[in-house]
Amino acid sequence: MKTQVATANRLTDGAVVYATPTGGWSEIIEDGHIAPDENAARALLETAEHAVREQVVIGPYLIDMIIEDGALRPRRVREAIRAAGPSIAKL
Repeated sequence: MKTQVATANRLTDGAVVYATPTGGWSEIIEDGHIAPDENAARALLETAEHAVREQVVIGPYLIDMIIEDGALRPRRVREAIRAAGPSIAKL
């Protein structure tokens, strides 16, 4: 079973965001809607694509999640870095 969350970049400021269960977007990965199977993941991505057409986000895709130390975390290092926020200081 693959557990996934949809991510994208918000058009207004480029921030990394995650699709929430209420249909919104959050900068906090823990707020993301968890798709526990392929059908739910497909539906989640379709909802994200609707947000693209509404010009809310750009480039949505699904990321694989794992349970680590009792918490849900991104499987790939790239996604963990994106979830942690910018890796350089803002001036």
